[in-house]
Amino acid sequence: MAVASKNVPAPNFVKARRALLSVSDKTGLLDLARALVEAGVELVSTGGTAKTIAQAGIPVKDVSDITGFPEIMDGRVKTLHPSIHGGLLAIRDDAEHVAAMEAHNIGAIDIAIINLYPFEEVRAAGGDYAAIVENIDIGGPAMVRASAKNHAYVTTVTDPADYPRLIETLSANDGATPYRFRQELAAKAYARTAAYDAAISGWFADALELQDPTWRAFGGKLETVMRYGENPHQKAGFYVNGDKRPGVATARQLQGKQLSYNNVNDTDAAFELVAEFDPARTAAVAIIKHANPCGVAEGATLKEAYLSALACDPVSAFGGIIALNGLLDAEAAEEIVKTFTEVIIAPDASPEAAAIVAAKKNLRLLVTGGLPDPRATGMMVKSVAGGMLVQSRDNSIVDDLDLRVVTKRAPSDKEMADLAFAFRVAKHVKSNAIVYARDLATVGIGAGQMSRVDSSRIAARKALDAMEAAGLGEPLTMGSVVASDAFFPFADGLLAAVEAGATAVIQPGGSMRDDEVIAAADEHGIAMVFTGTRHFRH
Repeated sequence: MAVASKNVPAPNFVKARRALLSVSDKTGLLDLARALVEAGVELVSTGGTAKTIAQAGIPVKDVSDITGFPEIMDGRVKTLHPSIHGGLLAIRDDAEHVAAMEAHNIGAIDIAIINLYPFEEVRAAGGDYAAIVENIDIGGPAMVRASAKNHAYVTTVTDPADYPRLIETLSANDGATPYRFRQELAAKAYARTAAYDAAISGWFADALELQDPTWRAFGGKLETVMRYGENPHQKAGFYVNGDKRPGVATARQLQGKQLSYNNVNDTDAAFELVAEFDPARTAAVAIIKHANPCGVAEGATLKEAYLSALACDPVSAFGGIIALNGLLDAEAAEEIVKTFTEVIIAPDASPEAAAIVAAKKNLRLLVTGGLPDPRATGMMVKSVAGGMLVQSRDNSIVDDLDLRVVTKRAPSDKEMADLAFAFRVAKHVKSNAIVYARDLATVGIGAGQMSRVDSSRIAARKALDAMEAAGLGEPLTMGSVVASDAFFPFADGLLAAVEAGATAVIQPGGSMRDDEVIAAADEHGIAMVFTGTRHFRH
């Protein structure tokens, strides 16, 4: 049964006479405390917050002076008391509430300055189970929710970034806050506790390896308001969830204009792809356009890898995103800036390379400090009408798969190296995906088609375009290998690859017509390897 409303109209302006301060993040605390005192506001505070304020010579009352009860259980219990929550929740224009406050000597609290134990930070820093549990705040969220519910009378501030705004508002309104201001901060307060609880519940699900928890919660903090979304008529913002996985969300932008919605999406796709290539083994570069690779290559150097990747589709590379698996050096930077590029992302960049990129003032350069682990677990979320699809990250790596030769002819060592390379790339191409590769570089990519045979033909067509751009006598698909992200349902897709000049194929297998496809490969002397793992990406 729903709780009945009191139907007491909210006042517009509420004079601030008493503020409760309880914060883990002490940023801006003393400046705020001084401003509140100057505005005639009495300060009540807890534990370390009260100590910090008092040591600065600012008058403050301890919560224990209000409750008449000491902090106990290592500070776990200090604000969970009627004298605090009554002061936060009382409806000041309700006679019954006022009578209860008078009968129990409960003073009204007009401003609640509260931020929470650093649960997200402790988890991200790799704290152990006990440390993470200890940093689950109880009293803080309770006070935030109580004061935000009673926003008709109470101003709730959970973010130090809002302290200047609070001070300005009090100054402009003779020490009072307007209703709209309290509403906006209440909305932000509930979003904060929601994100906080989402982080906690998500950690429990991970720690306990709960595959399908009954309730799923996801939260994030606004990092950037974007000019628009995928298209100019769409609004967009970039929210971060505290995950420290190296990538666009955690990167440091050295230069260039603000990232757009599409930049963030494409840069993430690029960096996740290039992370498939261990920098201890090889240099690798991926060029991305609209979240699909238009060229990927390994090389002895990043410059060499970049030039090989660019050769796959130099037309599509214009205005693309470039990801590198190692430190961007001057030689690679000099080549990259010859083509118009939106974003470069790498684990780091040399001062010389950064200076070269700086000559292109709009080109964004992001450094991440490391590569994401392609084997790491994690959750992926996609919104649909009325809900969300949630799945684990595709962390299957070709190096870990049991590759099975199913044709009469086995791949040569060179073909096998190219097959593994091509399958790494195919994992990051939109389905249906076909990737031709030769000499550890893509030479034709077919992405996102409704028919796998169409993807094969488009990839071969792209290889012909690259041949013409390079002035070659034959397409680079001659003598190449081909990877498919899913099984060939019919032999036609394979035959299209044969026609393009491929000599070996890697695919998951599992079709009802596998025998037909294998027979077609044997008939044309093609080597074929089954991986047993599919890589659909939609």
